[in-house]
Order: sequence, then structure tokens, then C-alpha cells
Amino acid sequence: MSAPSRVFLLSPAHCGGERAALLFRKEAVFDLARGVRKPPGVPLGEVFSFLSGLYFRGKLAYAEAFAAPPAGLAGVYVITPSEGLRRADELVDLARLRGFAQVDIDAADARYHRPLRRDTARVAAHLGPAGEAVLLGSVATGKYVDPLTEALGNRLRFPADFVGRGDMSRGGLLLRSVRAGRELAYVPVTGAVRRGGRPARLERL
Repeated sequence: MSAPSRVFLLSPAHCGGERAALLFRKEAVFDLARGVRKPPGVPLGEVFSFLSGLYFRGKLAYAEAFAAPPAGLAGVYVITPSEGLRRADELVDLARLRGFAQVDIDAADARYHRPLRRDTARVAAHLGPAGEAVLLGSVATGKYVDPLTEALGNRLRFPADFVGRGDMSRGGLLLRSVRAGRELAYVPVTGAVRRGGRPARLERL
């Protein structure tokens, strides 16, 4: 029996924090800052890895290692504050990043949830009934889960080992899994226990 088609949906990096301020500075001369100022820009995944650090780097590396998309879909999509789901390798410039910074990830904000629902419905249609979309992000609140579940239902899954872990621990877990070539176990978000006690510390690499 063949493995199901699988795509990954990555929660976004914060575009209004201190790391973003470094990127937006006119005086910034490091490579990434210069890259987002020149068309066509820099891959979204690379920018968010800079903004978020270990957690997003872990999510991106893991998703790229284990994605198995069907025809018509990319393997890795990033949830954005205002443009729905975008491919992790899509090029973005400074103007688009500034646009992301102006919209909060808020389930009540139509600027966030309408594009996300639109794009999730498209992904769901291409996945088919047997495909899976794995959320690499927080499932403890509804800000990602609610709009994604609307279209994906039981096909929306997440790593069971995420429960109880903070962002840094999740990032470390994902990077270790990539290094070991070992995929984590996924469970449907619907009906799952989404909060729990903190697991044991990860062993040092």
C-alpha cells in the first residue's frame, strides 16, 4: 500500500519584532537585507527562518525532507498574515514583508482568515480524500486550526510529539528527526489532546 500524499503547512514568523526591524532598516547591509530590496526578492522560507530562528528552520528543514505532494501542489506552504498559503520557495520583497507586518494573526481579522480559507480549500481539493496536510505550528488555539479544519477536516494532522513542547523544543525535535531520517507520527487535529505536560528535555546533539 502506497503512502498517502502529504503536504506541510508551516505557521508564520512574526514580521513585527526585533528581527524584522533589523531587516527593515535602511542602513542594513547584510546579505538577506540587500536581497529583499532587490527584485525579485528572497525565498519566503529563508526570510522567515531569519525572523524566527531555530523553530522555523526546524519546520522548514523537516517539511522539505518529508513532503510527498500530489500533482498540482507544492510540498511546503507557509501561512502568511495577509496572503493565505504561499509556497516556501516563493520570492518575496520588502514591500510584501511590510504588508505582512501590518496584519495580526487573528481569527477575527478577515484580512488574515479569508485568504487562508481560500487557499486551504484549493489545497484540500488537490489532496483528495486520502491525502494529508500536516500543520507544523501551534494547535493549542484556533487561530490556525479553525480555518484549516474547515476545509481539511480529519485530513489536517500534526505531530503528536508537539504536545507540551515550546517553540524551541519543537524546532530542536524537528532538526533531530531530519538528521536521523526519521519521520514523526501524526494524529488528526480533530479530537486530539492538544495541550499536555512538558515532555522530557531533548538530549544534546
